[in-house]
Amino acid sequence: MALVYKFLLLCFLLIFVPRAIAQTSFRPRALVLPVQKNAAVFQYVTQIKQRTPLVPVKLAVHLGGNLLWVDCEKGYVSSTNKTARCGSAQCNLIGPVACGGGICGEFPSNPISNTGTFGSIRIDVVSVQSTNGRHPGRGVTVPNFIFLCGSEFVLQGLAPGVTGIAALGRTKTALPLQLAAAFSLNRKFAICLSPSARSNGVIIIGDGPYVLLPNVDVSKSLTYTPLLINQVNTEGGFLGTPSNEYFIGVKSIKVGGKAIPLNTTLLSIDSEGIGGTKFSTAVPYTVLETSIYKALLQAFVNAMPTKVTRVAPVAPFGACFNSRDT
Repeated sequence: MALVYKFLLLCFLLIFVPRAIAQTSFRPRALVLPVQKNAAVFQYVTQIKQRTPLVPVKLAVHLGGNLLWVDCEKGYVSSTNKTARCGSAQCNLIGPVACGGGICGEFPSNPISNTGTFGSIRIDVVSVQSTNGRHPGRGVTVPNFIFLCGSEFVLQGLAPGVTGIAALGRTKTALPLQLAAAFSLNRKFAICLSPSARSNGVIIIGDGPYVLLPNVDVSKSLTYTPLLINQVNTEGGFLGTPSNEYFIGVKSIKVGGKAIPLNTTLLSIDSEGIGGTKFSTAVPYTVLETSIYKALLQAFVNAMPTKVTRVAPVAPFGACFNSRDT
């Protein structure tokens, strides 16, 4: 596995999807998906194989969403593609859904362009690679993977060649939980994101070790923080359902070891689901509430050594410096 610099381990306390959906008796220790950074559009892209016969499918990585979705309008051909009917086990597993003409449907959304539409819920074959935590292993197949049919319209803003979204949200039908359930893996996944398009990252579903180049098991040096649940769905969808995104409880922000002055109530999630700190792969940089950003900007400028030259800012950033002076 390639050298990566950002490591995030996410664990779930959710109900499993029925484990009978795995096709093979081989039980992998873990599963691995490659992750590449598209530097042109600042998106992370993974790849699975889907359909019969299997074809490679590129998907944008999204730390949210409840269902993997792909564009079914253009070139989706599969002899094993089935439509979920209203009242079926697959439809009921997803939770509140829309039904029309006996067909179960949901709303595929694109967190990059904030577009969405309605699509039918489908079932088809998905294949990914196994791993022992040190080396990639054989490919394994899930014959009844639940996904959502999107359209070309919802592909706006996604990286070239990408035909859908790999939803990694905290739901029973998101990509990690479906794959974990299929092979009775522990309900957790690790995601490693490279800051460079020249080196790859990975998504590992299941147990460690998480051995990355140069032969370092990063699972032995992880630092943990609790994941929080936002009781308000911040991505839209049905009212009354909690968010499927991942939040943590930031208490303060420090520059040079000193806490910056800020309104700490903004760091907590309020009754309307606003506030708190969310992990996201949809935005290529950290986004802060305006007053917090201004306080951080001023503290950073004050802490910068005088020998470092400040240069004209590049939008959307408010302060830029000459890297040759550092």
